[in-house]
Amino acid sequence: MDVMGDKATLFESGRFVQNFGEGSVRDEVGDMADADDEVRLALAARCGDAEAASVLGAMLLRRGDLDGAESHLRAATAAGDRAAANNLGVLLHQRGYADEAAGWWRIAAVAGSAAAAHALGRYHRERGDEPAAEYWLRQSAEQGHVLGAYALADLLEHRGDAGAGHWMRLAAERGHREAAYRVARALDRGAGDRGGSGGDNAVAEAEQWYRQAAARGHRRAALHLGAILEQRGELKEAGRWYLTSAKDGEPRAACALGFLLRDAGDTESAAVWWLRAAQQGDGNAANALGALHAERGETQTAERWYRAALDAGDDNGAYNLGLLCAAQGRTAQAEQWYRRAAYAGHREAANALAILLLQVGDTSGAEPWFSKAAEAGSVDAAFNLGILYAGRGEEAMALRWYERAASAGHTEAALQVGIARLRERDERAAERHLRCAAGGGSAEAAYRLAALLDARRPPRPAHELGESTREKAECEEWYERAAQQGHRRAQVRVGMLASARGDVVEAARWYRAAAEAGSRNGAFNLGLLLAREGSEPEAAVWWTRAADAGHGRAALRLALVYARRGELAEGQRWATRAAELGPAEVTERAGRLRDALREELSA
Repeated sequence: MDVMGDKATLFESGRFVQNFGEGSVRDEVGDMADADDEVRLALAARCGDAEAASVLGAMLLRRGDLDGAESHLRAATAAGDRAAANNLGVLLHQRGYADEAAGWWRIAAVAGSAAAAHALGRYHRERGDEPAAEYWLRQSAEQGHVLGAYALADLLEHRGDAGAGHWMRLAAERGHREAAYRVARALDRGAGDRGGSGGDNAVAEAEQWYRQAAARGHRRAALHLGAILEQRGELKEAGRWYLTSAKDGEPRAACALGFLLRDAGDTESAAVWWLRAAQQGDGNAANALGALHAERGETQTAERWYRAALDAGDDNGAYNLGLLCAAQGRTAQAEQWYRRAAYAGHREAANALAILLLQVGDTSGAEPWFSKAAEAGSVDAAFNLGILYAGRGEEAMALRWYERAASAGHTEAALQVGIARLRERDERAAERHLRCAAGGGSAEAAYRLAALLDARRPPRPAHELGESTREKAECEEWYERAAQQGHRRAQVRVGMLASARGDVVEAARWYRAAAEAGSRNGAFNLGLLLAREGSEPEAAVWWTRAADAGHGRAALRLALVYARRGELAEGQRWATRAAELGPAEVTERAGRLRDALREELSA
């Protein structure tokens, strides 16, 4: 006769009568364990005292002495004692005579016993007679019986009746822990739909009900309370409630406590709680254990836990098995696990499967899995679809998926949208997306945003080297952010801006960073700076590096250096190289220099 909640005992269900408000004390089984009282009651019952027989029968029933209790309860019931009738029903129900028990409960309920009305309502509900169940449960609830109120609320909620909330809240207010938990869950679920301050108020109220239920030992309430506190950053209190719930046997709380401990750096304690949760069938904890062992290189143990997660019904287990196999180069097995998880609706597994198929050249097979993952909400899959369509030259479709991924916060997708908008000369949209991507950590986006802002700046007069610096513009800040992330063109540009401000040291630092990272422009500019400072031999080293990388102007500078030194053949060689590399003005100058050096050599 349990209904949606913690497993009820007879005592908790109200069939073992309790005192839930005003009314006869004999409507409940009293706590009369004293032997002297039992003797006194037995003597009074033999003398025909119905009230003593009723209390003695209740005492024996509570003790589990059904045979001893039955005769006393029947005697008291025959004398018209309603508490005895209710308790006789409890006794008969325990013996397995449910229909006979219902008859006695009816007698007690008609006589005004709220506990009997509750038990009778539960009896009818078990048999599918909801109208009768509602009638008797309402009788019990209206008399102030808290279990009757809860059972009525549960019945009405099952039918979708709007009145369920009133009775559930009433039961919660009177201390019913399951009712308090369910009121909290209803508020919690509704908070997401309301949003704004209304949602915040609902969460705050839900928290209070969770606290009430958790304080009364409701382990799931303690779990949800811990989750609310963790989300709010109150980790110590969250950990205490997780611990309380976990000790009461809630595997999800043990799992959550494990993650809390892991984040605090206590991996060993985390593993203990994950193990406890996993052994209770928590797939998430099994996955966490698998990941922990995988990080340690214990792949066989990791695989065992991932399989345990899968056996517990957690599709992440199959996905993680796929990742494990892929990392070991077991491509065929990885594909098998990815497919299993993807068919079960795991969107990241669908994305991973598509990537795997793409890597082996199966583009047509990859596309539907990317689409399935993207439609299920995978941001990475949406971005990958954009790459797929861009590779085919279908720019409109690519942009559509890039925009979808960008709207969900995908940095690289926002960069691609920004670049597309730049091509379309929609600078406002381009700037918006580039700012998003740059804010997300994309060095390329920071560089392009800086270049966009730089192009809008009015021209400023050039500064001589050594002049005082001026305040940096926003574009310079973005150039610097990109440069600090190792973006070579940004490093060159930051060097140029520093040089324009007269900051030679800063300019040299950035040119050198770009040059050492392989930037030919950085090497060329560093050479110019060094030559200007009188270090032409070192400048020639950097120009050589730039020219070898295809920089025409650097080759021309080298030709001039060698010509001035009188090394005409070397000068001619570099002039020829500069003429080949260009651009046009360099080709023209290098050609004239080459011809002059040739004439000088042949003279």
